[in-house]
Amino acid sequence: MTSPNQQAGASSHEGAPALHLASVSFGKDSLATILLALRHKEPLDEAVYCEVMFDENTSGEVPEHRDFIYETALPRLAQWGIKTTILHSEMTYVSSFKRVLRRGCRAGKISSFPLSGRCCIQRDCKLAPMRAFRKTMPSNVVQYIGIAHDERERLFRLSTAQVSLLEKYEVTESMAFELCRKEGLLSPIYEFTKRSGCFFCPNAKKPELRHLYDHHQDLWARMLELQALPNKVTEYFNRDMSFAELDAIFRFDDAQTSMF
Repeated sequence: MTSPNQQAGASSHEGAPALHLASVSFGKDSLATILLALRHKEPLDEAVYCEVMFDENTSGEVPEHRDFIYETALPRLAQWGIKTTILHSEMTYVSSFKRVLRRGCRAGKISSFPLSGRCCIQRDCKLAPMRAFRKTMPSNVVQYIGIAHDERERLFRLSTAQVSLLEKYEVTESMAFELCRKEGLLSPIYEFTKRSGCFFCPNAKKPELRHLYDHHQDLWARMLELQALPNKVTEYFNRDMSFAELDAIFRFDDAQTSMF
């Protein structure tokens, strides 16, 4: 792997952007973007990571992924000389969940679970600090986004200031996976899911939720505590059921397994 000290700095041609920033979640696509930038000597000034928090002291990342970020990925980027900025919002999942609505027919109720696919946590806990950070940057910034060569629909949504190095070098999702694996930069999250995301994500698939239930009962219990709060806008964790119903399903599955 090429050292950052060997890569080109900011582009030298006239009118080049002042900064090249890589948005990272530390999933395979964003880390593959970093690796490609180093390999092909693309300008890279900084990596930016926005960590969504469950509460003030608990990361919203699945614990295995959070440990990978802080114990493996961040030290590696520092070793390569890549500055990484970590952003946090003043809002957390819990503070957003308990926020009392002030207007409309639901005034007086707590906001509770976000609707599946329309997560307010993304808006309040991720987009807000990223927008605030962006305002501190000069206007001529290029943002590297980890979207693979075979994610055509997502690529079409990129703005003129956003660039996919995976697209530029024709790296597919499976190729990004292998690139990270060979460099020892593949998150253990891919052992039980195909994507990274908050452990409380309403779009989480059953295997992801089952992993949380089996391996992180402390976090599972915190979600059940939120489920038990009164006066919520909705009881539904996702499109289909409440978190308590998910808990009952997993308990039933375990009981059936024990019987047979």
